[in-house]
Amino acid sequence: MTTNTIDRKNVFGEAFLLQNKTAENLYFGFAQNMPIIDYHNHLEPDVMSINNHFRSPTAIWLDGDHYKWRAMRNFGVEEHFISGTASDKEKFQKWASVVPYTLRNALFHWTHLELKNPFGIKEYLNENSASSIYNQMQEALQTDAYRPQSIIKNFNVTTLCTTDDPAYDLGYHKALKSSAFETEVLPAFRPDVYINIINPQAYLTSIKKLEQVCGMTIESASDLLNALQNRINYFDEVGAKVSDHGFEYFPDTTLWNSTLEEEYSEFLKGNKAIFSNPDALCGYVLKELCKMYAAKGWVQQFHVGATRNNNTAMLTKIGINSGYDAIGEQYFAQRLSVMLDQLNTNDQLAKTIIYNLNPAYNEVLASLAGNFNEGGIKSKVQFGAAWWFLDQLDGMEKQMNTISNIGLLSTFVGMLTDSRSLLSFSRHELFRRLLCNMFGSEMERGLLPNDEQWVGKIIQDICYNNTKNYFGF
Repeated sequence: MTTNTIDRKNVFGEAFLLQNKTAENLYFGFAQNMPIIDYHNHLEPDVMSINNHFRSPTAIWLDGDHYKWRAMRNFGVEEHFISGTASDKEKFQKWASVVPYTLRNALFHWTHLELKNPFGIKEYLNENSASSIYNQMQEALQTDAYRPQSIIKNFNVTTLCTTDDPAYDLGYHKALKSSAFETEVLPAFRPDVYINIINPQAYLTSIKKLEQVCGMTIESASDLLNALQNRINYFDEVGAKVSDHGFEYFPDTTLWNSTLEEEYSEFLKGNKAIFSNPDALCGYVLKELCKMYAAKGWVQQFHVGATRNNNTAMLTKIGINSGYDAIGEQYFAQRLSVMLDQLNTNDQLAKTIIYNLNPAYNEVLASLAGNFNEGGIKSKVQFGAAWWFLDQLDGMEKQMNTISNIGLLSTFVGMLTDSRSLLSFSRHELFRRLLCNMFGSEMERGLLPNDEQWVGKIIQDICYNNTKNYFGF
């Protein structure tokens, strides 16, 4: 495919982001058709298992999408048309009126890539095109080709990992495993609510839920660890290979002692209204969990650098994960290093991926990751993909440049969606195009060898092979 036969002028063009012939050859020859492993997302197992038609474009595209919600609020759209009771078509129309003003925001590219694939719509979304595009999407969603499982198949996803509370029964995962659906859908263990005491009453409510599913009483830290080990064993039986944690700050893993153990027991029994040192509890339980993950051969993931639920009024009104989070400024590298070193010293360090939300710490965490590698595993501790506010062209390029400068980009486990939307698999396409353009541009400038087979193999590794081997899928 030659450059003069390809329209590279817009997001719908075949050579979007591919700024030279070498980049095109790398993308079309090596990256485009590689399968997708999406090892961290927030897709709902019941939606995939039940496999019903979506009621409308709004249901598949706007419901719960805090990226789009945030942009609409920035544009001054009333909450009634965002998370409120407006009709699906009204919400879609409001979103369409905002899209022309998202230029240079990642949403502009995501939106139109998602229209192109899977819907085949190659038209800019705006107020004038909204009704026609809504109707095209609505008509498509009523066909079997746009049921959840068909959409996943369309994107060539071989494996995906959801994000799951340890108390979930994983019934939908089991149903998917025993069905004819070819994509492997695996649970991921996310125990944050059992180790982070933010609201004491909410924490105790979560503990009660864990007690019920485990059939045991939790009245001490050791009881909690036994319950979590019980659930890790269960998740492992259902096929889990991954755990995940999200931290506003990284806990201190050196503080736990017998006095705190006794106080925590009194808190669990209802004899104390609060627990005085949630940081110590979180650090202690986290380190013990990491040992359990290592024993299972799992990959542990740490998401660091966010500050969440900053708008108290809206948190009260519509709840968490609704677009009121931000980049945090807590320094956490030293605490993380101490924990990784403690685990590594005792041969209990699992494969680890560190996702960073504060770009000021990119080099800090990438260099930290390189301290804990070992023979037989390529980049055992990984500096993970650009995440959340950094999941855009500039953020992804900076993340990959940081790995290139401090570690080995060739061993990177690549992209993920971290999304609640089935349409967000198009982000893998955006990532792959950017990756090929980065390599292709440097090849044409003479900075890298002009050997497409050599470089193409590395690109395929980053897109798929590294992930498959690292996780053992």
